[in-house]
Amino acid sequence: MKNIGYDMTPVRSLVQVAFDSGQSPLIYYNDRFDLKQGDVVYVEGKMEGRRGHVVSLTKTFKIRLSDYKRVIGVADRSVKGRLYFGGSHLISFDRNALPYEKVLTWMKAPESEDTEYVSGSDGETFPLNDLGQMKVSDAVGVRGVEYYRQNRVCFLELNGCRGRALVEGTKTYEVEFTCEDGQIRGLVCDCLCAYHCKHEVAVMLQLSETLKCIEEKYAAEYAESGYFSAVSRELFFTVAATGQEKGSIAVEI
Repeated sequence: MKNIGYDMTPVRSLVQVAFDSGQSPLIYYNDRFDLKQGDVVYVEGKMEGRRGHVVSLTKTFKIRLSDYKRVIGVADRSVKGRLYFGGSHLISFDRNALPYEKVLTWMKAPESEDTEYVSGSDGETFPLNDLGQMKVSDAVGVRGVEYYRQNRVCFLELNGCRGRALVEGTKTYEVEFTCEDGQIRGLVCDCLCAYHCKHEVAVMLQLSETLKCIEEKYAAEYAESGYFSAVSRELFFTVAATGQEKGSIAVEI
């Protein structure tokens, strides 16, 4: 994932960033993004990987650069398009409204551009309506159900047959799969497990729930686009809507 900023020439600034830990805001140097109060950012140092938000910033300063860590990423919080109620999640059928790459910046710090991934698949398939054929242990199954019930599957996308999801655990985990004619194949997670994990179980349960909701309420919208994305309400209002001073939300009930 590349760093995402704004289409402007960045202005150097000292940025006060607050984190969910409740501790006092910390100060970082920024020379890569044109930031404003309320922006969601990621930083270097001991808070690396943690989501923070800009409390204040100053553009008049003189510092010794070695004394400060930097802002390394900013979340793209722009959302344009209609969202539909889907239980614990909000659903979009517009590929441009809540794409995976955008929501990834809400949950995960940017990685180095030279980071490489490799993956493989044994061709195993199983039906979505019979997750017992995933052949997970009882312990993994129980934890997966807990993750699902706790709404830890914060984002889910199905573009044609290609599925991707983001699961909140000790860090943000990325899950990929293919779903075609009710069959799941190529299910992988970027956690360290060499077998089907709790994150994958949670994603399959959320996928089943979301598809059922769409079939009952939004079949026409899904049939027209062949695409859906679903973001948890908590994540949407925590990241996309927090601190926004301009914009609107259209609600149709």
